[in-house]
Amino acid sequence: MNQTLPKRERLSGKTAIGTLMKKGRWGATGCLKYCVLSPGGDEVTRIMVSVSKRSFKRAVKRNLLKRRLRESYRTQKELLGAAAPMDLMLIYNSKEILDYQVIREDVADILKHLGEAAE
Repeated sequence: MNQTLPKRERLSGKTAIGTLMKKGRWGATGCLKYCVLSPGGDEVTRIMVSVSKRSFKRAVKRNLLKRRLRESYRTQKELLGAAAPMDLMLIYNSKEILDYQVIREDVADILKHLGEAAE
């Protein structure tokens, strides 16, 4: 599996995000909350990351955390294995900026859990 994150693997659009938030299953691990939904129609897993403006007022800090989340997913998306395509939203849920390694471990936990649940 190549380690890229093209446009078609990014979740966007009001209807897709609204459907994910209404019908998706929620969970949490460490510093992250996540919501996942198997839409069935798409052929790829789509991801969205979010960092609260309430927790981090400066856009520089929010963007740093979003980059860390996307990079963690991009380099570990093979942990999903042959899981069915799904929509996934990762929400950063901590009040302080954590190290990349901590974020990476939390993303790995989520991906392993979703990969095992799909089997």
